Amino acid sequence: MSAIEDFLAMLAAERGAAANTLAAYRRDLEGAEEAIGSLDRAGRDDLARLGQAWAMLAPSSVARKSSALRQFYGFLVDEGQRSDDPSAALPQPAMRRPLPKILSHGEIETLFSTAEEEARGDDPRAVRLLALLELLYGSGLRATELVSLPLSAVPRDAPFLTVTGKGGQARMVPVSGRAGAVLSRWLPLRPEGSKHLFPSRGGKHLTRVRLFQLLKALATRAGLAAEKLSPHVLRHAFATHLLEGGADLRVLQTLLGHADIATTQIYTHVDSARLVALVNERHPLAVRRRAD
Repeated sequence: MSAIEDFLAMLAAERGAAANTLAAYRRDLEGAEEAIGSLDRAGRDDLARLGQAWAMLAPSSVARKSSALRQFYGFLVDEGQRSDDPSAALPQPAMRRPLPKILSHGEIETLFSTAEEEARGDDPRAVRLLALLELLYGSGLRATELVSLPLSAVPRDAPFLTVTGKGGQARMVPVSGRAGAVLSRWLPLRPEGSKHLFPSRGGKHLTRVRLFQLLKALATRAGLAAEKLSPHVLRHAFATHLLEGGADLRVLQTLLGHADIATTQIYTHVDSARLVALVNERHPLAVRRRAD
């Protein structure tokens, strides 16, 4: 088995990488091998030549390919197949990762006030929408994770959902008391005969497209710009507002189901004044001065 095959097997076994992810890694690694020859024997000078081979690519594509190679060489070193890591010679394009759109606390309150008012009765569609909203903002679920939730994911004796995320990785996600109350209202109204928590016609579950449509319509009824609202925007608001409340980044990584802490760090765009205040309040030396 080649070094690339060994690496891909590790990604599948240890990280639960999905088939599409493995195919993308394979394309990047085999493409680099076509450009410079055998990767497991390549040196720093060989990897430096990739800058020219990738000259016409977008910075995001170069960054992705470089990341794949860095992980590949880290794997070879860990496995004892190489004693050196030449990946420092890889191109490192300057990139600014765009931040997702942000909803303020006030906009979240307006959104929920509208959804709660509409769900005061027993209209199944209104109660379902409120339940979807609570789980997106209250638990930080991805759109696909939410719409595909099986009925069995809702426990009877614990405030957690069992969610299957990217790569088939399962995680426990806390459900707030608010969300739990709305789910209790939704379950008796939910159409029978489906294994899904949010069923659709034909025994299937609600689609991601329909979820987007429902949220944008709600935003319009709440007086917000429809383009500002999406499942990912609510997931982003969940993460940002938790961090603003003092949540630990590692805890947030677990809640969001991120394999790499670097992915979670995009949510740390809290304003600088708050960071200064946090340091002044929580730093050990500041605490000692107050005690003195």
